[in-house]
Amino acid sequence: MKYGFIKAAAASPRVKVADVNENLKTAKESFDKAVEQGANILALPELHLTSYSCGDLFHSEVLLNAAESALGELRDYTKGKYTIVVIGLPLKVADKLYNCAAVILDGHILGVVPKTYLPNYREFAEKRQFTSGMDYNGEDSIELLGETVPFGRNIIFCSRQMKAFSFGIEICEDLWAPVTPSTNLSLDGASVIVNPSASSEIIGKADTRRQLVSSASSRLLCGYIYANSAWGESTQDVVYSGHSMIYELGHELCERKPFSKQELISTEIDLFKIKAERRKNTSFDQSVTVPCRRVYFDQSLKETSLTRIVPKKPFVPEDKKLMAERAEEILTIQAVGLMRRMEHTHSSKAVLGISGGLDSTLALLVAVRAMDMLNRPRTDILAVTMPCFGTTKRTRSNAEMLCEALKVDFKTVDISKSVMQHFEDIGHNPNTLDTTYENSQARERTQVLMDLANEVNGIVIGTGDLSELALGWATYNGDHMSMYGVNASVPKTLLRPIVSYEMENLPEAAAVLKDILETPISPELLPGKDGDISQKTEDLVGPYELHDFFLYNMLRTGAGPERIFHLALYAFGDDYSRETILHWLKTFMRRFFMQQFKRSCLPDGPKVGSISFSPRGDWKMPSDAFATLWLEEAEKLS
Repeated sequence: MKYGFIKAAAASPRVKVADVNENLKTAKESFDKAVEQGANILALPELHLTSYSCGDLFHSEVLLNAAESALGELRDYTKGKYTIVVIGLPLKVADKLYNCAAVILDGHILGVVPKTYLPNYREFAEKRQFTSGMDYNGEDSIELLGETVPFGRNIIFCSRQMKAFSFGIEICEDLWAPVTPSTNLSLDGASVIVNPSASSEIIGKADTRRQLVSSASSRLLCGYIYANSAWGESTQDVVYSGHSMIYELGHELCERKPFSKQELISTEIDLFKIKAERRKNTSFDQSVTVPCRRVYFDQSLKETSLTRIVPKKPFVPEDKKLMAERAEEILTIQAVGLMRRMEHTHSSKAVLGISGGLDSTLALLVAVRAMDMLNRPRTDILAVTMPCFGTTKRTRSNAEMLCEALKVDFKTVDISKSVMQHFEDIGHNPNTLDTTYENSQARERTQVLMDLANEVNGIVIGTGDLSELALGWATYNGDHMSMYGVNASVPKTLLRPIVSYEMENLPEAAAVLKDILETPISPELLPGKDGDISQKTEDLVGPYELHDFFLYNMLRTGAGPERIFHLALYAFGDDYSRETILHWLKTFMRRFFMQQFKRSCLPDGPKVGSISFSPRGDWKMPSDAFATLWLEEAEKLS
């Protein structure tokens, strides 16, 4: 539970119809496995203690009394154990029978929740045996197995030790209803929804379940644990597959596929991420129709061992097909944004600096797409290479060859003499290779582009990316400035996959694009030995895969240095030492705060992902905010 994670489990153990003792046995076995894995919560299927498919046997006192007795035995079995168990059973309350889920922890029944929506169509006939929890008008608590137990639909179970951990329950058909119980529960604070289910299998139903669970966890900004009945339910008219899953914010964390032999699945739900999303999303209106009751429980804080995937590159899908779809979508968003801007400004040309690096290459590819979509000649793109003291033969020739292959207008403007004249004007020693030496070149390049754009009635296309903006790795009023920044919300770790994707669509430029992809990232502002690249950006500011990881977790989940460091050790433990990760984390925090002034005056550019630094949109931060708290937390990790 430290760092915001809980271990969640869903089990679909074997059942025998109406054999309560056998079903209790398999429930205990699943519980033992969950305890062994350190689970905070285990969900078992709907009506597991009796099985779902008992039909009119649910009217039998023998079956109902056995189920209640088994609940008591399971309650006692949990004594001294850490894991919460949610299990389904039929329960008599005030002369009515309810399809219920009982919540048990450490030898006590925390509460009982009745099912709201009873399916009574096609193969389902639950209203024949059960009463809807919506029709219950009795006391808030019932006497059950010698305990006074909260009973009712709108109950949220809340951890005293970890405020982010609170859960509510809906049962099977409740998820399929137009207005689900989980909506009210989530709006009133439940961060996790548990669904004990008995959903039969027909063609296409598994996909429907996935869509429903994914949609609920996305729409309600929650974790969702869905435990479904499996082998042993009656196959008289339908078959049950045990299809179970755990989702978070619309994304699948793990799944027991239909008819799998695996009985229990488990993973970790990131509650801090869920809470961060809710805080940021003002559409998540916490005005509930029916206020929920709180039932509090104690569960000691333990460090949850992670088994879920924590992506090293959270901006980059691992699946190749998904990455291709993402690249196509991003390129289209960028190109459409540029098209609209050029139409609105009646621009004759798109003007951009081309260096032979990844950033300017992507910007050029976007401009080519935009011109193709506008049915305009690619010569309406003016790509300008501006060699100076640190420009290498490799990048210069790649820039020229790329422009030739793409058939865009190309111009070379050597800025060496202009920069030397500038040094003389301001009295700077050209042998002093300092910030002035570097930034003078960057600003001269921007001036050239701006003036050329004026000359040809064009707009200057910015090439800087999201990761550079996070670190402030841009010269203020140099490459920091443009008339439209197409890469402004594209992180560095996405550049190569996107360019690689577009390379497949541009066979005429494939060879040179391949070499550009293999070229180290560099600003090329310092002279190199024997024409080699002397400045490698990642040697100076750190690996971009680490910085993108820090950036994603800080902005998307509101995580501080301690949590980010914990996740980074888990994700990158085999790639970087603890000391290396911590060093670059401190660098990131320091630079992120110090360089905000550059982000406060960014030019327009299209948002393509979940993070953007536009001061007009996603990110508003004072330029003089202090990093003291973040750096102090990072220092303690040493």
